[in-house]
Amino acid sequence: MADAKPKTSPKSIKFLFGGLAGLSAGLLRQATYTTTRLGIYTILFEKMTGADGRPPNFFLKALIGMTAGATGAFVGTPAEVALIRMTADGRLPPDQRRGYTNVFNALARITREEGITTLWRGCIPTMARAVVVNAAQLASYSQSKQALLDSGYFGDDILCHFCASMISGLVTTAASMPVDIVKTRIQNMRMIDGKPEYKNGLEVLLRVVGKEGFFSLWKGFTPYYARLGPHTVLTFIFLEQMNRLYKTHVLDR
Repeated sequence: MADAKPKTSPKSIKFLFGGLAGLSAGLLRQATYTTTRLGIYTILFEKMTGADGRPPNFFLKALIGMTAGATGAFVGTPAEVALIRMTADGRLPPDQRRGYTNVFNALARITREEGITTLWRGCIPTMARAVVVNAAQLASYSQSKQALLDSGYFGDDILCHFCASMISGLVTTAASMPVDIVKTRIQNMRMIDGKPEYKNGLEVLLRVVGKEGFFSLWKGFTPYYARLGPHTVLTFIFLEQMNRLYKTHVLDR
């Protein structure tokens, strides 16, 4: 007797496609936020480089990173709003689901039904987080790369880019985790007697440190770095290669 073919239940299909919810929004967010911040950082970095080829100092690099991060976050906020709504849609009661078919359908409906300014809801805290993350990530990468090259043991190659981006990932993880804790707790806070649980981000930090200890701000450091480290490495390796190809095949022609 032939083995019966396993049947795929409707719940399995729903789970499979539910895991892909917001994929188009996630891709658009990366295409807008990441390309904008990296492009602006590269342009400003080259503008601030001296005529003798001397790169800007660390504090200027951090300022450039903050500018690039804030601008990229502003550009990427509409896609992030769509992403948050699309991924949360499956957890809502059936009568409250929006049923966006893709990111462009979401953006069009949000604009039509709620007004175009809704696309930038939550823009300020998103930009604030991006300022911290990008100041740490972009500035630390440039500084680490410069230090490795100055050591004489590295050339301007993939090995140097890999080591610099791993250092950048560590710095970014350390800098961004407290900000993420504040952002997450404010987003998930309860209303107690008609008042919000926290007044602002500073109160979150003080209460977390007071109740859970100073180092609780970096609780889960290893898994966080395990996610951010490879992302940082791939981002900068691809960026360096694309910049090299652009200079070789466009600027030097």
